[in-house]
Amino acid sequence: MELAYIPSPSSGVLYLGPVPLRGYAFCIIIGVFAAVWLGNKRWVARGGRAGTVADIAVWAVPFGLIGGRLYHVITDYQLYFSEGRDWVDAFKIWEGGLGIWGAIAFGALGAWIGCRRRGIPLPAYADAVAPGIAFAQAIGRWGNWFNQELYGKATDLPWAVEITSSADGRMPGTYHPTFLYESLWCVGVALLVIWADRRFTLGHGRAFALYVAAYCAGRFWIEYMRVDEAHQILGLRLNNWTSILVFLLAVLYIVLSARKRPGREDVVEPEGPGGEPVSDGEAGGADEAGPSDVKEDAGAAEEESRDGAGSARKS
Repeated sequence: MELAYIPSPSSGVLYLGPVPLRGYAFCIIIGVFAAVWLGNKRWVARGGRAGTVADIAVWAVPFGLIGGRLYHVITDYQLYFSEGRDWVDAFKIWEGGLGIWGAIAFGALGAWIGCRRRGIPLPAYADAVAPGIAFAQAIGRWGNWFNQELYGKATDLPWAVEITSSADGRMPGTYHPTFLYESLWCVGVALLVIWADRRFTLGHGRAFALYVAAYCAGRFWIEYMRVDEAHQILGLRLNNWTSILVFLLAVLYIVLSARKRPGREDVVEPEGPGGEPVSDGEAGGADEAGPSDVKEDAGAAEEESRDGAGSARKS
């Protein structure tokens, strides 16, 4: 008999009167708000305008949700398209199933669109929101607790999670709470990025790359503990191989970026008259009016002044 364990909720749905509030969706929503709040504070501290992070998140969040769901459905297609399964379930995102790799990739695409519309460098924006994304993941992982999913091997440790559901092949018992392990790891990743960013003045996307590398390091060993069905290659789960590949790419980016573009961006959000963001065309025009143009204008004015003086002497 277990002396202690983490109980699972009897239901993943809470009701506010007639309105159902699903725990999985609730955790994701709270995580998004936390990420935007922290990202806004970091963006303003770097010289950006308040509200910009939220404006770009309007693009990044929907893209991220779509990408996360696509990655999950594609890599676990047997859950939706095999015999006896209903393909309509692939659209039921509230029941769980978001792949972080797809969410980050598509979310970055959405952020790129939002940044481009405002004339903002994507790497600077990514650096500002990186710790917030890690905190959002930490909160979002508790959605798996509501759904009684993504647990590890059986254990009788005091912090084991109790699984009571027998749906979809689950076996009631106590297991390693891998959702909790990943949640705590993501909190550590967020704190690491905040510290490293202050200590080493990271810029040009290196804070975001550090977040990616640190997350992948934790995801590798946590993924290794999970017992849910997954595709395997050479004895390792697909997400283990993904973690290795993405980790190496993130580290490579940090090294090459530090050599090519050391330091941090001087300006993260250009502004036009009245504090309005400078569009791509306006930004290009501003760049064209450089010091050489100022010198030419000054020289022309001086020459015109001399000609005027000469004319006055002749008269």
